[in-house]
Amino acid sequence: MNRFTSILVANRGEIACRVIKTAKEQGYRTIAVYSEADASAPHVQMADEALLIGASPVNESYLVPEKILAAAAASGAEAIHPGYGFLSENADFARACEAAGLVFIGPSPDAIHLMGNKAEAKRRMIEAGVPCVPGYEGQDQSDATLLREAQSIELPLMVKAAAGGGGRGMRLVNEQAELANAIGLARAEALGAFGSDELILEQAIIRPRHVEVQVFADSQGNTVHLGERDCSVQRRHQKVIEEAPCPVMTPALRAEMGAAAVAAAKSIGYCGAGTVEFLLDERGKFYFLEMNTRLQVEHPVTELITGLDLVALQLQVAQGDVLGFEQADVALTGHAIEVRLYTEDPAQDFLPTSGMIDKWCEPAGVGVRVDSGIASGQEISPFYDPMVAKIIAFGPNREVARLRLIEALKDTVLFGPTHNRDFLVACLEKDSFAEGAATTAFIAEQF
Repeated sequence: MNRFTSILVANRGEIACRVIKTAKEQGYRTIAVYSEADASAPHVQMADEALLIGASPVNESYLVPEKILAAAAASGAEAIHPGYGFLSENADFARACEAAGLVFIGPSPDAIHLMGNKAEAKRRMIEAGVPCVPGYEGQDQSDATLLREAQSIELPLMVKAAAGGGGRGMRLVNEQAELANAIGLARAEALGAFGSDELILEQAIIRPRHVEVQVFADSQGNTVHLGERDCSVQRRHQKVIEEAPCPVMTPALRAEMGAAAVAAAKSIGYCGAGTVEFLLDERGKFYFLEMNTRLQVEHPVTELITGLDLVALQLQVAQGDVLGFEQADVALTGHAIEVRLYTEDPAQDFLPTSGMIDKWCEPAGVGVRVDSGIASGQEISPFYDPMVAKIIAFGPNREVARLRLIEALKDTVLFGPTHNRDFLVACLEKDSFAEGAATTAFIAEQF
């Protein structure tokens, strides 16, 4: 059995605080790591012990496996929780943890590797009978082959980096004449961002919803889904607003999508928390997009409608224990909506901002939850992702949750760097969002 009593959290900001909170409540000793820029950050204060791992740039601190493993050895940590981002989906890091005798709180390195490559993942999902977007995900990567295969894909189509994420290495092609140039640009960007220039081609699903299903599995093979989240409101392929359940979901569609997500997880022997992402078109057809082999930023909305603590479940199954419930035991109650508070300037194409936080005051109220990793007097560094907090509201129905979230945002105080609070309020107040009609085209169409 993989028993452990101490956990090193290999992350920073709000997710480090979130993991440390539950780990401490469960009785674990917690160890934080920090860069020079994060010396006074809240996650450092929260943990039982904290170790400096390097300079402020991520490639000198949070992205260096050797420094994380050295910190684990120095602190006597027995397990590592990677959070999300950074090394959370790095199969080599997961293997290194295992080699060092540490429990990696996540899926197996093989599962991470398989789902980390869009082409390989899609081939496996097709074998498992999971609906996939029509396209080309073959191993022959010559330009001639890509250009030929594109002839059989309905336009518009997407050129995507197989190893990619976050919108990098991605190009939309509306005309065949644009394809060769798009392939060249996507290849170069993918190579620079991910160290791989492998591409896939997919039919572009126009104005879809981005709907993802939370799955959970234990080491005994018990696998369930915990309902879905709608993450359609995005800017530059990065999520801005997430909610659960999806506003247009039906019991029949949920059962079908949930079964596909569970099949995807089982097909790779998955263990732990994972998310299977789908595109849902206007006809109600859904297609596999990718699988994230970690906890998601938006997990709080699932926690609020299921009553489950997903971090506690992660720790439970990482110990080798069974989930302790079956699919029939999962009940979805009420509605939850989350917004991501970024230090960025929406008026300048969402350009990240940095600087001193003069005053930070979290909102409170019935049904309001805040996951943050900042404090007054803290410097927002240009070295990290600009998301500083998540404001979440829960209600008995979607409209109550929406109204509570608007009021919570209006009560949120963040003086210092420019941020997107007012933009988030404007999104929530748009008629199309209030009506539950937002698609991935929402921000482009409404703003």
